[in-house]
Amino acid sequence: VQLQASGGGLVQVGDSLRLSCTASEGTFTSYNMGWFRQAPGKERELVAAVLWSGGRLYYAESVRGRFTISRDVAKNTVYLQMSSLKPEDTAVYYCAAGSYSRTFFRDDEYDYWGQGTQVTVSS
Repeated sequence: VQLQASGGGLVQVGDSLRLSCTASEGTFTSYNMGWFRQAPGKERELVAAVLWSGGRLYYAESVRGRFTISRDVAKNTVYLQMSSLKPEDTAVYYCAAGSYSRTFFRDDEYDYWGQGTQVTVSS
């Protein structure tokens, strides 16, 4: 499975941005999908995730209420809608897919990773 992430860019504080992640094969009903981010000098962190069934969503406390994860199974695409962006949201964002048999909280539970897309929020 290859994941292609896109949608990053340079935005201003308070702006919105939507990231997309498209899988080359398979269906999202077999995978938990997560969006991670890594800022310079910091560890990679889970930002949002959606369970393989679509029945459970997770958001990091730092983004809850501002970010929304969603998926389009027919398009094999998962989205991360980001609103009210802050400078601390600046990072490289990665999408990842992990087996439905695992949980989705840790990065070692994911098998496939996209290439990363840079999000820079300027003040």
